[in-house]
Amino acid sequence: MSFKELNLVDPILKALAEKGYENPTPIQQKAIPHILERRDVLGCAQTGSGKTAAFAIPILQLVHEREKDKDAKPKIRCLIVTPTRELAIQIDDNFKAYAKHTNIKSTVIFGGVNQNEQVRKLKKGVHILTATPGRLLDLMNQGFINLETLKLFVLDEADRMLDMGFIHDIKKLLKVIPEKRQSLFFSATMPDNIVKLANGILQKPVKVEVTPVSSTVDTIQQRLYYTDKKLKRSLLLHVLENPEIESVLVFTRTKYGADKVARMLTKKGTKAAAIHGDKSQNNRQKALKAFKDKKLRALVATDIAARGIDIDSLEYVINFEISNMPETYVHRIGRSGRAGKNGVAISFCDHTERAYVKDIQKLIGKKLDVISDHPFPQSAEDPALSENKEDKQQQNRNPRDKGNRNKKKLDKRKPPKSKFTEKRARAAEEKSPEQQITSGKKDPKKTHPKENKPKASHKSKENKNPKDQKSDNSQAGKKKKPFNKKKGGKKGMPEGLKKKMMWPLD
Repeated sequence: MSFKELNLVDPILKALAEKGYENPTPIQQKAIPHILERRDVLGCAQTGSGKTAAFAIPILQLVHEREKDKDAKPKIRCLIVTPTRELAIQIDDNFKAYAKHTNIKSTVIFGGVNQNEQVRKLKKGVHILTATPGRLLDLMNQGFINLETLKLFVLDEADRMLDMGFIHDIKKLLKVIPEKRQSLFFSATMPDNIVKLANGILQKPVKVEVTPVSSTVDTIQQRLYYTDKKLKRSLLLHVLENPEIESVLVFTRTKYGADKVARMLTKKGTKAAAIHGDKSQNNRQKALKAFKDKKLRALVATDIAARGIDIDSLEYVINFEISNMPETYVHRIGRSGRAGKNGVAISFCDHTERAYVKDIQKLIGKKLDVISDHPFPQSAEDPALSENKEDKQQQNRNPRDKGNRNKKKLDKRKPPKSKFTEKRARAAEEKSPEQQITSGKKDPKKTHPKENKPKASHKSKENKNPKDQKSDNSQAGKKKKPFNKKKGGKKGMPEGLKKKMMWPLD
């Protein structure tokens, strides 16, 4: 079957021919006729099977038939909601390419960048809007988006949408959009929670499923390397020594792990960059563009950031860390072998990830090809687990060791002593035992001989000068003159001035 047999208009067929599309994929053959008949569609197909074109091509035809003779300001007729920025940009690029010879206007909005440019395009008017949930609701609350004229609603990558916690945003959106609409629901996997969500959105949908749920493309070779966690970096460098790997997409579970692997590869001479949720949108787009232009050999990504990476020529994907969700594995390896081309998916498995491999094999219905001929094989026991066992055995043999270790840790946490406290400690050590006794607390029953001596003046002994002490000894028993009557003292205020400053009493 060719695209001409799907009753598409000439402008769209011309654009598809320029893109090199000759025959539709299975998901496109089944979905396009139902969408053109204005039926709600529930589509399920693996990543890389042409899902985007399956809904983009018929949507363009429906909007073109409605708007082709109108010269007024465009109104939003179709809304596509996606979980990630990269996927939103990819979908909008496809719409622009397919609508090249029509008057259909489209744009994309997403968070992480300034909204001014996006608002400017919305004010000019668009027919098709692709958006991420957060920025869409934000601009709707600001009054820049009106969905009263909406006729088509598409929810793409619905499974990832739920995984990322966008279910509440989707429910808010469903309350705002018109009830009388055509809804399309596409997902690579179809678990029970996705089916439940679809039933609340679609009305009498046509289910389009070309492959079993969570199946992988047959053109992708799936290889498995068993190794230790500490040896994964060395194994990655060993695999990249293969000159056939011109470009590779490396997956990690965490953002920190992606940055760490990218820095390691760059340090070892492989041009690499990382993309994840903490990177700004401009940096993510620059890294992705450099990877597509072959300026980077490796692109290290997390699962969320990798959604929307659509590179036809990408052949190799490496799972540096295996995901604990089997469905995520399907999405990862689906980045290679797109549009019927060959691909290779390589996975590194340590002791803690063996259970994940079993879940993946159970889901896809086949075993991965184990590659045992490599210089970094997996040890019989996990080194980390064996170290923990040795520590526990030592604790059982010597229970006091645990207390000593804790004491050492606490000593390390204590702040360093200052020079002042060290001097005082030395002085205390140098004191004789008799001096230490006298410096202690006084016994109320025993009085010190110095306490029986009469006090010579109101001043304390500590404040006295040596001269004062001599005068006290020589003039014992004599009363001291008051300070204010002492000769040579400072003169007070004159009597005449005192009288002038006194407040009148009568």
